[in-house]
Amino acid sequence: MNILVFFAHPDDETMLCGGTLALLARQGAKVHYLSSTRGEGGEMVEPPICTREDLGQVREQEMVCAVQALGGASLTFLGYVDPLVGPENTLFPFADDLTTLAGQVALSIRQFEPAVVITHGAHGEYGHPAHVLAHQAARIAVESLGEQAPALYTVQANFPGHPKPRLANPDEPAHLVIDASPVLLQKTQAALCHRSQHALFIRNASKDAGRLMTVPEVIVTLESLRRVHPPVDPTLQFPSDDPLATLLESAGVLVDAKNLYHEETKSTKG
Repeated sequence: MNILVFFAHPDDETMLCGGTLALLARQGAKVHYLSSTRGEGGEMVEPPICTREDLGQVREQEMVCAVQALGGASLTFLGYVDPLVGPENTLFPFADDLTTLAGQVALSIRQFEPAVVITHGAHGEYGHPAHVLAHQAARIAVESLGEQAPALYTVQANFPGHPKPRLANPDEPAHLVIDASPVLLQKTQAALCHRSQHALFIRNASKDAGRLMTVPEVIVTLESLRRVHPPVDPTLQFPSDDPLATLLESAGVLVDAKNLYHEETKSTKG
């Protein structure tokens, strides 16, 4: 099975669903990575490991390292430039032409012929405009392909006990919850590859813990996905023939997976 993973920045692939991607690769899937930017506008550790001008090149190599750690098959950059963070931590999208971006994603789908595309949630996890843009482009690209369209999944879907509530996309209940414990070392190694972002990775957890945390300490093993296309009827159980669920189920890593959304819907109605 070919899988195309489309995100806005280097490190999104690791911190949002790196365990799932490593598990899929372990099960024999060819996971192809597509990054919109090289993360040129991102944070720089203190002391800086490079100049601002060189950050994009540094983060490209960090992502090469991470994709290798996760067992990825290929890595492509679309070449957009990540904007700098604005005053009061204001975040920005990396492009203003959604049609062109969606067309580029559609070309990548035709190139790699994936059965599944995985991307950001509709709310951009914590509302990041670049994540929202990537989601919109992926959805347009997939839906434009008609009967030839792959299935489309989004990351950080919400579920009871989500380990990082700040990242959970609200109003997007999970269809699949994955226990990535078997590949914790791979996910941790991928996170360590993203050296320039380590301060960002540990900041919130360190505040909550009242001490300086390490990167391995903040890596979570519960991840989640929601199938966006083809849509799932919320009154029915999750389709038993779903290709991604079947592959993950064969790895023995699904947590209350196929009935999770169905049960949540029933409890909401009740």
